Amino acid sequence: MDERKNPNIHCTVDQCRHNLCSENYCTLAQVSIGTHEANPSVPECVDCNSFEKRSGCC
Repeated sequence: MDERKNPNIHCTVDQCRHNLCSENYCTLAQVSIGTHEANPSVPECVDCNSFEKRSGCC
């Protein structure tokens, strides 16, 4: 996996395998954002569809 941070994508989700924990950035070139609601109206309705569970600790 490419461990270079993408300075355009800040991320604090340590449980994601794409999170560069040492600097709280994503290592992906781009992310996919989606929703689980029919009519999203608050941030909690929005999801990072690029999330993949990290197998080990951060």
